[in-house]
Amino acid sequence: MKDFFLSIIIPAYNEEEVLNQTIERLTAVMEREEYHYELLFVNDGSKDATLRLLEEASAKDERIKYLSFSRNFGHQAAVSAGIDACTGDAVVIIDADLQDPPEVIPQMVALWQEGNDVVYGKRKSRDGESFFKTFTAKAFYRVLNSLSSVDIPLDTGDFRLIDRKVADVLRGLPEKNRFLRGLVSWIGFRQVPCEFSRDARAAGETKYTMKKMINLAIDGILSFSSAPLRLMAKFGFLIVFISAALFVYTIVSLCLGSTAAGWASLMTVITFFGGTNFVAIGLLGEYVARIYDEAKGRPNYIVDKRGNFKDE
Repeated sequence: MKDFFLSIIIPAYNEEEVLNQTIERLTAVMEREEYHYELLFVNDGSKDATLRLLEEASAKDERIKYLSFSRNFGHQAAVSAGIDACTGDAVVIIDADLQDPPEVIPQMVALWQEGNDVVYGKRKSRDGESFFKTFTAKAFYRVLNSLSSVDIPLDTGDFRLIDRKVADVLRGLPEKNRFLRGLVSWIGFRQVPCEFSRDARAAGETKYTMKKMINLAIDGILSFSSAPLRLMAKFGFLIVFISAALFVYTIVSLCLGSTAAGWASLMTVITFFGGTNFVAIGLLGEYVARIYDEAKGRPNYIVDKRGNFKDE
């Protein structure tokens, strides 16, 4: 047996079709490598048999633990709950759908043992995903890096290994609208990639809808950059400059006896600038909404049930 303890955090939402296979593959890797370990599943308010399957699995193996939320709080909240509850010297975050292969974990552990504090999975390929999803994911990370002062690795997800000290720092961060892969980059420490090929889902369909992906993208951008606000301010100055130029043009035209432009061009300008104002107000509202969430001080999640924890 190795002389360290490994915590595997697995967020799960409606994963009854693949859950048993996930447990089998993770257990096989852990046993083959002779790790001391715990499999910590976080049931994010599933409406199918996910919780029942976790209860059955934990009854057979005390190393399989679970937290079950009172409702669906989201993937980032589920990962946060796992980090708050785990006890390992190193922590691996991996989704239950098996797109991130458990067989990569020993490579991550080896890099961690070399002295790295964070080993993040970097995707060489993304099997089973549409061109649209692949393209938008790549575009998002490049846009985020161009706006953010923090260098967030390209083509990565939450699949990663973090050292105990990194997990402790994350536990101490109080913010509500979390983008964990960005937070891990923000806190620093020694970080290295571990390349792998991402598989198609082992079973079932993705639970990460377009709406959830958009919300995560918004959280990522607004949590790590104030550039959108500065961009709107710069655009405002540009509008003032254009307006001043149009005013001078109008005065000169009138002095030369020319007639003013028709109502169509006038309405085009009015609607354009009106729309721009609404975009700016909406963007400002997004930042204010996040301040409001922080001010309320509500927890990121509520645990309804838990299994195989020593304090039970």
